Formats: sequence, C-alpha cells, structure tokens
Amino acid sequence: MENKLIVSLSPHVHSGDSVKKNMYGVLIALLPAFLVSLYFFGLGALIVTATSVLACLFFEWAIGKFILKRETTSITDGSAIITGVLLAFNLPSNLPIWIIIIGALFAIGVAKMSFGGLGCNPFNPALAGRVFLLLSFPVQMTSWPAVGQLTAYTDAVTTATPLAVMKGVINGAPGFSLDQLPDAFSLFLGNNPGCIGEVSALALLLGFAYMLWKKIITWHIPVSILVTVFVFSGIMYLVKPELYVSPVIQLLSGGLMLGAIFMATDYVTSPMSHKGMLIYGVCIGLLTVIIRLFGAYPEGMSFAILIMNAFTPLINTYVKPKRFGEVAKKK
Repeated sequence: MENKLIVSLSPHVHSGDSVKKNMYGVLIALLPAFLVSLYFFGLGALIVTATSVLACLFFEWAIGKFILKRETTSITDGSAIITGVLLAFNLPSNLPIWIIIIGALFAIGVAKMSFGGLGCNPFNPALAGRVFLLLSFPVQMTSWPAVGQLTAYTDAVTTATPLAVMKGVINGAPGFSLDQLPDAFSLFLGNNPGCIGEVSALALLLGFAYMLWKKIITWHIPVSILVTVFVFSGIMYLVKPELYVSPVIQLLSGGLMLGAIFMATDYVTSPMSHKGMLIYGVCIGLLTVIIRLFGAYPEGMSFAILIMNAFTPLINTYVKPKRFGEVAKKK
C-alpha cells in the first residue's frame, strides 16, 4: 500500500505550452529560411511571401465571419500566418499574385476551414494548396528563377532546378547531365534555384535546432525521413552511380529538408506516439525517393506527406502508447 498512486484535484502543474506559443515558435524557426530567400531571390520572395500570408489571413477571417458565423481565433494564434508562410515557401519566386491568392484560398477554404478549422484538418493546408496549384498551373509552378535576380519578379530569367536535372538524366532527356548539378556546399547554403523556402539546408537546419531546443517538435519524424532517404537513395546510388546522385545530394536537394522539418511535423496531421512518428517518417522517406526516382514529377515530398497524412488516423489507431498504470502481459 505504500506504493499507491495519489490523484489530486486541479490545478495541476502546467508546462506553459499553448497553441499560440508553439505557432510563433515555428515562425521564429522559419526566419533563417526567409532571410536566405530574400538574399537569393530578393523582391520576388518578398512579394510571394507577403501575398500568401495576407491572403491566408483574409480568407481565414472572411470564412469564419461570413460562412461559419463564428469568431476566428486562429487569426491571432499564428496558425494562418504559418500556413501562408509555408505555402509561399513551396512556391517559385516569380509566381503571379493572382495564382498565389487562389492557392491561399484552396489551402484555407478547402483544406482547412471546410473540415472545421484548426485541429480538424486531415491534410496539411499549405501542402494541399501547393499541390492544387501544381496540378492547376503546372507551367507557372515549374518555372524557376535563377538566383541573384534581386529586383526581378515576373520577368526573371528561369533555369532548371537540381531535381529537374536529376529527372532529366533518369529519363534520358537530351541536354541533361549530372555535371550540371551544383556542388553539395552550394546546395547546403542555398545558392541554387527552387522554391523560395527550400533552397538552403543550413537555414532549415538552424530552424530545426531551434524547435528541438524549445521542444516544439521531437526528432522522430525529421530524422526518420532523412535517414530513410539517405539509406534508400544510397542503395540506388551504389547500384547505378552513373544514373542516380549520391544520398548527400538527395538530402540537400528540393523540398526534402523543408518538408521533413516543417511540414511533416504538423501537429494535426502527424501521428501522436513516437513509434507512430517513426513509421510515418520512414514511409514518407520511402515514398519521396520512389516518386523522385520512378515517378512523373521530379519532387515527391509534397505527395508523400499528403499520402501519409491520410494514413495518420490508421497509425494512431493501431500504434498506441501503453496506458498509464497498465501492466505488461506476461508471455
């Protein structure tokens, strides 16, 4: 009896966490990537990000007030701002404003508010908006400005991304060679074309370190994704090094870092248990490499995350932590 559990009435000790605190913590973690986007893409990055954030805030407020007829607290808790920033980070820096607004409307109105708002959406809103735009406006969404055009916007000179070069080599398209790829150091710093928020692995890893330090996220999902991509792409590289790039280049290219650190770790659309997170991350990593190497699109991160978002309820159902006080059954 001396080991009995004593349960007291509230108030209990509180960790100090809140939705608002964590959301603004994520925004702080995104600052390095935003500053790098301004450095490499200039005016275009600023216009795309500002338009996306303002459009997401407006649609969240308007839908809540005029359609759902309720007070929308997510205007101030940071969730709509994060959706806008992450949507912008998944777009090229020369995308026309009207297309960005359509993407924000789909992300907020369809992928989020139609399911009940924050905490009810089964799919990551920013990724849903990005994939919708990719399917609806494939030409505009795959025209990538070269870095260094700080004052250019819609008239920026475009070029191929590292992933487009890789896909061209895999498909045997003329004019593509693995020698055209930037070196690993350039990819690490961000000196390469792509979506405005995905180009610098260094900036994204700084944000990852900050969120781990503040305990906003855990390591399970990002690390499981990155390790899986490294191992799987490494095997393919060893089999055909003349066709596939090294696993380091795979890790540093495209939206892998952005997706693994900021998109796949979304509280609402990812599993709750650590074991479930590992399963979720491994599956995302496998799907990403499969789509990159064998699919029609050069990038597979967005599709992989959305596919696994659909499996999150199933993972939560069958991968549960042990109940508090439960005694393990003897074999």
